[in-house]
Amino acid sequence: MKPDISKQMLRLLFWETTIKCNLSCAHCRRVAGDEAATFDMSTEQAKGMVDQLAQVGIRQGFMPILVFSGGEPLCREDLFEVVEYAGAKGLTPALATNGTLIDEKIAGRIMQSGIRRVSISLDGATSDVHNKLRQQAGSFESAMKGIEHLKSKEVPFQINVTITKYNCDQLEEIYELAKELGSAALHLFMLVPVGCGQQFNRNEMLNAAEYEEMMLKIAEMDSRGDLHVKVTCGPHYERVIRESGLAQDRSRSDLNTKHPGHGGASKGCLAGLGVLFVGHNGDVFPCGYLPINCGNVTARTIEDIWYGNRDLARMRDVNELEGKCGLCGYKNVCGGCRARAYAETGNYMSEEPFCEYVPPKAKKRS
Repeated sequence: MKPDISKQMLRLLFWETTIKCNLSCAHCRRVAGDEAATFDMSTEQAKGMVDQLAQVGIRQGFMPILVFSGGEPLCREDLFEVVEYAGAKGLTPALATNGTLIDEKIAGRIMQSGIRRVSISLDGATSDVHNKLRQQAGSFESAMKGIEHLKSKEVPFQINVTITKYNCDQLEEIYELAKELGSAALHLFMLVPVGCGQQFNRNEMLNAAEYEEMMLKIAEMDSRGDLHVKVTCGPHYERVIRESGLAQDRSRSDLNTKHPGHGGASKGCLAGLGVLFVGHNGDVFPCGYLPINCGNVTARTIEDIWYGNRDLARMRDVNELEGKCGLCGYKNVCGGCRARAYAETGNYMSEEPFCEYVPPKAKKRS
């Protein structure tokens, strides 16, 4: 039976506020350079997008979280004007930044604007590892200073880490660093080879067996209960924690837990299911790593796209999954990463290529 998309809740919308960035990270999803910023949405268009998102919130009975991302969002001159506009419309604003541009003044503006949480990207527990991936000397030190400025203004923050071969052996150190800094959460991103990430060689990325081992370590960390840990772009984590008996209540650190869909366990891959990504020029995608264009907010409303796009509807239907994902007993809680499937095969409904698990039904067929 196909899901009733009229009941499908949009929990998070990530907006690429600008293509501009002061760094050139090795694993970034963006391909275009700063010159493409001429196509960034105007202030008026951005506020129109906010109005559209608020309308979806009214229809579904709770307001989504709007994550101001990039590029580097602090490179956008009208950022705080749009943040404040979103807050006035009842949306929950959050900021995703590399942290290097946050000084005392910017931290004060973040606090005053009503941003509920800031995510800072740290791709290692030490400067040598982080700076190698960020491809800029001193970026680790600048991000750490940014965190201290946020702390001085009592702005909640979380640490985001993209896991690669370069930093996977620092997992425990990263965890301890996040605790020491007073982070509200630690979000671990499993690399999706898109954008600049396509330049990574296979031997620079974790393979399926290493992903499995990494997720078991993460589940053990989360079970300690002293820091909220979340895996992003690793939907098979939902299977791992069930098989290991380490499933936790992951609602405790969500930005908004007052409404259904904002807390607790959920399907692993949320591309088009609870999440949307709006590019800097208004193009809409199921997530920031899956280049399937579903429309543009300057031509169609988010509501029309969210409820009416055929690609989004297909992604929500687990019966459309192919390969071993389609045979898997965990497909309702995992679903495989649709972006990695697309990067590997050009078909976003094919099986997750970085999953070691073989369902019993698939074994019988082999």
